[in-house]
Amino acid sequence: MGARLSRSDFHWVYTDEPHTTRRKEMLRMYLNEIGSTYLYHLDAFSTEKYPEIKHLMGHDWRIAAQVILTVVIQIVIAILVQDVSWKYVWFLTYIISGTLNHSLSISFHEIGHNLAFGNHKPLENRILGFVANLPLCIPSSVTFKKYHIDHHKFQGDDMLDPDLPTYFEAWLFQSRVGKFFYIVAQPLLYAIRPLLRVPKPVTLLEVVNLLIELVFDAIIFYFLGLKSFVYLLFGTLLGLGLHPISGHFISEHYIFVEGYETYSYYGPLNYLTFNVGYHNEHHDFPNIPGYALPQLKKIAPDYYDNLPCHYSWTKVLYDFIRNPALGPQSRIRRTIRSEALKTKNAIDMKNKSKVNEILHEVVDNNNNSHPHMSKEERKLLNMKKHSSRLPTTVKSTGQHTKNE
Repeated sequence: MGARLSRSDFHWVYTDEPHTTRRKEMLRMYLNEIGSTYLYHLDAFSTEKYPEIKHLMGHDWRIAAQVILTVVIQIVIAILVQDVSWKYVWFLTYIISGTLNHSLSISFHEIGHNLAFGNHKPLENRILGFVANLPLCIPSSVTFKKYHIDHHKFQGDDMLDPDLPTYFEAWLFQSRVGKFFYIVAQPLLYAIRPLLRVPKPVTLLEVVNLLIELVFDAIIFYFLGLKSFVYLLFGTLLGLGLHPISGHFISEHYIFVEGYETYSYYGPLNYLTFNVGYHNEHHDFPNIPGYALPQLKKIAPDYYDNLPCHYSWTKVLYDFIRNPALGPQSRIRRTIRSEALKTKNAIDMKNKSKVNEILHEVVDNNNNSHPHMSKEERKLLNMKKHSSRLPTTVKSTGQHTKNE
């Protein structure tokens, strides 16, 4: 049970994350074929490959409906457990509260991307986040949003991705026993890891989140008693720890297949978790609500059906503990974005327009738009991008590039 891991370092790569490139490819039809020769035409950067995808973008009212229904269920059960014996309190806490509170914590993911009410209604999204946070008893909705956006923007970056395990975690939780406790400790690690890796100033909204949560906790404890409070609080601590749904923490970005850094899960627990399992799809299109991600997969099977994926979060946890090649260090790390920001004196990220400009430049330079092109094809593409008299072709190959 205490066997050491065979691999002790992270997986270092020198390319950018794959999702930006894949998103661009899916929204553009830039490759055409005549016989065996690839030609790039004038419409290469204006013709959409999958126009249906844009219809999936936006927001979905069902997110708010599911959140409110779940919160009501949790409060009702908290009322009912007041007079239940302790053994049943703990049973219900793990089975029901653990599941529902974990589901609510994942709703922060949807709400943080403004997918409940849309980008034009930030206040409504924020209020829904406060409501979703209530049964968890620990303020986290605002803080989650603050750091989660950086996870998308800097996926795998050694300095800037708040989701990457620290080097201390990789050292401390190397054995099978260590990995077991690594999973148990996920609520704590998930909370403090961003504060250690990329600390940010506390905001007013975080203070508001804290005050609302303290008032709610006090009301539950004063009017309903200790059992009700335990049902809710430990539903969070147990539900985000050694619990089947916690497999998503491991399944999303830990390397199960060499060369792939993001994995989707297509099992039944997606129904309770806003389809967070569709993780490749989500990182490709963060502005598509979770409810619509299965449709995205159906629209573009040539991009998703050939990617390695998971079908059981429980098996993910089992494999993570048992497999000596897996551990906290089984993550891809890169420095391409943080190095670019440091070079341009923008590492503090205070100038958002400058940061975005640098990141766009990183994507263009690193992926070079089409890494599979020959020198002659690149030259032809460059000519056609700046010419108005070159002929066009009409037949699409439907192929795409793997950048993982």
